[in-house]
Amino acid sequence: MSPRPLLKTTLLAATAASLAFPLAVAGAGPALGEPGAPTRAAADFQGEEHAKPDLDNRTGRVEPPASAQAKARSTAATATIRWNALGTPSVITSPTPLAEGLGSDPERAARAYLKANENLFGLPAAAVDALEKIAVNPIGAGHAVMLRQRFGTLPAGQDGTVTVGLADGKVFHVTSTLSRETGAPPAARITEQRALEIAARDGEIDLATAATKEAAAVAVPAPGGVHNAWQVTLIGGGEGEPAAYTTHVDAVSGAILTRENLVDHLDPEEGGAHSVSAHAPEGPAWAVFPANPPADYSSADTRVLWCLSASQAGCERVKASDPATGKAWDVDHTTDGSSGSSLGNAARTFENRASGDSYSVGTRSNAAKADRAYRYPWTNQWYEAKCDPATFDSPGEADLEAAIANLNAAHNRMHDWAYRLGFSETAWNMQTHNGDRGGVGNDPELGNAQAGARLAHVRNNANQITPRDGIAPVTNMYLWQPTAGGFYGPCVDGDYDMSVIGHEYTHAISGRMIGGPLSGWQGAQAGAMNESTSDLFAMEYLYEYGYRPRGETPYVTGGYVTGDAKAGIRNYDMSRSPLNYSNIAYDVVGQQVHADGEIWSATQFDVRRAFIKRYGLATPKVQRACAEGHRPLDACPGNRRWVQLSFDALLLMTSGAVSYIDHRDAILAADAIRFGGANQDILWNAFAGRGLGKDAAGTGPNDPDPTPSFASPHARNATATLAPEGEAANAPIRLYVGDYENRSVPVADTDPETPLGPTFEITPGTYSFLATGPGFGHTRFTETFTRGETETLDVEPARNHASAAAGATATGDGVNHAELIDGTESTNWASLTGPAAGRTVTVDLAGTDPVKIRRVLVSAMLRPNIGDPEDRGSQNRFSALRSFEILACNSAAGSDCADPSAYSVIHTSKANAFDARRPRPRGADLLATSFAVRPTEATHLALRALTTQCTGNPVYAGEQDNDPNSATDCTTSSASAGQVRAAELQAFTR
Repeated sequence: MSPRPLLKTTLLAATAASLAFPLAVAGAGPALGEPGAPTRAAADFQGEEHAKPDLDNRTGRVEPPASAQAKARSTAATATIRWNALGTPSVITSPTPLAEGLGSDPERAARAYLKANENLFGLPAAAVDALEKIAVNPIGAGHAVMLRQRFGTLPAGQDGTVTVGLADGKVFHVTSTLSRETGAPPAARITEQRALEIAARDGEIDLATAATKEAAAVAVPAPGGVHNAWQVTLIGGGEGEPAAYTTHVDAVSGAILTRENLVDHLDPEEGGAHSVSAHAPEGPAWAVFPANPPADYSSADTRVLWCLSASQAGCERVKASDPATGKAWDVDHTTDGSSGSSLGNAARTFENRASGDSYSVGTRSNAAKADRAYRYPWTNQWYEAKCDPATFDSPGEADLEAAIANLNAAHNRMHDWAYRLGFSETAWNMQTHNGDRGGVGNDPELGNAQAGARLAHVRNNANQITPRDGIAPVTNMYLWQPTAGGFYGPCVDGDYDMSVIGHEYTHAISGRMIGGPLSGWQGAQAGAMNESTSDLFAMEYLYEYGYRPRGETPYVTGGYVTGDAKAGIRNYDMSRSPLNYSNIAYDVVGQQVHADGEIWSATQFDVRRAFIKRYGLATPKVQRACAEGHRPLDACPGNRRWVQLSFDALLLMTSGAVSYIDHRDAILAADAIRFGGANQDILWNAFAGRGLGKDAAGTGPNDPDPTPSFASPHARNATATLAPEGEAANAPIRLYVGDYENRSVPVADTDPETPLGPTFEITPGTYSFLATGPGFGHTRFTETFTRGETETLDVEPARNHASAAAGATATGDGVNHAELIDGTESTNWASLTGPAAGRTVTVDLAGTDPVKIRRVLVSAMLRPNIGDPEDRGSQNRFSALRSFEILACNSAAGSDCADPSAYSVIHTSKANAFDARRPRPRGADLLATSFAVRPTEATHLALRALTTQCTGNPVYAGEQDNDPNSATDCTTSSASAGQVRAAELQAFTR
């Protein structure tokens, strides 16, 4: 869903820096629909559009002093210490307590620990005493204590914090961005206004029309010393892509120190679901689709009533009231009076159809209801009218009032569910009035229903803009419809898809909870986990209440708005994913946060599954009771325990600049604090099964090539050795876990020039593998490992006669011919001028003698947008190959293989050789596939394109709506229709 490219940044391996200076962020991928329909540039729900990425211009690194390094070495057997760029520990974690006997007061215990470890953190006792308490948040019987440095009179604005996780006077986990430099920075030389101007120019925001513009004087520690800075928060105004940033401007030089992008772009016993009563209930009630409208897109009104009291006639058992006060959702907490509309303490919801400004907030709330019965007509008008914009001015207004009410109720439910899991006032939640319970108020969730609906280019998206505690976040729900060469979904309203609404709301949950009140996730891996956490929490909310979203399983995100019940907006259903940590950056746009987030989703789903196996699933009645806080956690099922640890872990990470490894360690620590470490075994085993085992490592939150580890410290791991056979016996073969080779990291190889080696440990289970190497083709196989076994992986990759490494060459239409035969799906050949049909690449096979070709392997994978000098066009998904021919020529038999007429067709693929479904092609649809061909003696082969995903797939053809402003036929209305791309052609004799 729209990118909030990364909100804070973390660390990875034992020597990794949590403050990765400078911050390197992968480039943006192609915008959905670009190139696409000339009349609509559809916003991309999967976040392939980006504003400016996070930025950290601080450079250098402070090496920890000798005493600190000695301390780290002395504890290496029991604790892991990773360092940040300020010379203090970014993470200290251990399977046993780091310290004991520190007393029952959590804040005093945290300070005592820091004082006892002055050599690690560089803070004398007086400096520890001077640390400002930010929060002491409970984690079961334990706590997460967050403290912040001050430099002279200035509080730290970026970094300068420490979070200590402890219970019963025992410290289990520490994360920090503390600076050893504690002196006051130089005096400011530029004004607040000048800082606002500098930040606005950097973020390309019109300062005059900015919806939010704030500046505060802070200090920013860096390896070169402490900076006096202005902390500027700007939320833009005007049309265009969302722009909202927190920027630290050096108050002396005016330089940009850091920039953070604030935008994230997707029981029967309890009463069951009822149709909405024809009579208004007594007391406030909201008519709501608990998950989404009917999965078959019928116009049956299946809404239920959520009420203040379950005793209200016709109501489902949902208590529509604030968990802390018991006041109804529509009550103003300062007056205790009802607004009579969609305005409340936790959520304020409006119509904003005329504005393309994602940061503005509408002014029209629900029509006032004196009886507080927020039940408005719903006729499925946008769907029934097939996206006809005339519906906006019809009597039904495209069900606008119902959309506002539904979104308002959904936001309140997410607020209440998350509150009981720890997203409270002290954890920086979003409420107009916090009472005396902590945090900063005046920041309810501001929801825009049918955002930008009157603007033809605003479709197919959802986003969340989450500034610091005390500034109201904004979320936008959009209408959905098909667009040429961009997106082929149904005509539906995102205001009714709870998997989407919950996803966006969770961006605010996790962005506020991680790293404290001033910032959120930052870095490529952090951004991926940000997206994943949103999918996971939305899924869990729906599951615990028994609400079934559209999808083949309950674990699909966006199944309703996309029309795809198999995977929704993602590449995979999180419960059926092949991905693991070695696949970071696997998708078509490099370190694409949504695709990489699916790796964390698959991992966490395995963790959740392990908790369910140990603690059970429980009845729907018990699930709901746990979600409502009516049962203690130790009487709740495994999924509830898992999600509680997921919330806890966010509070343990003092910086949002985190890697997958950092987040893994925070979850392990949360289990130690809340459950006494009772689940370390299942946690480690699940993490290891997805490549996040005990030896996983990397260079930081932006590492696109981290080292996977499939070994668990709590399992009798198998030992496997890669042993190529046949012609590959002495070849440098690489072995990958999973389905992807492109941009993935091997787990083993037989190349003596690399340090990897052929032997590795792996947690018992069944895994898929891919073996390949220079001059050899892709070979896939599956292996099952049992506890403690030693296994030799006898694999025999076939020799690839169309390999550039073996001497083959390629020529023909388009550009980057050699990339078709370079042995990797990370690159591709492209023909950029149409028509795509007939575009051909000819391959002179390796060697001089003809070979009998019996099989080819073809890949239609795309590659990142890396600015190739020969292919500057974006890698539009619809330009990928769909069907093709293989032709052969034998010069040894006297044929002139420079003459195209000398070639004969030896294989014509099926029309759907690389098949894809709505709403658009995915990487999984384009993976290398083996095709048997008519056995033929050949010295040359040719790949001839027949169709692309755009020109050959019937689900992307024709006019699919009634919108006169929109063209949907891909072949006639998409700029990608004349382009074709393919990643690999490999040829084999067997």
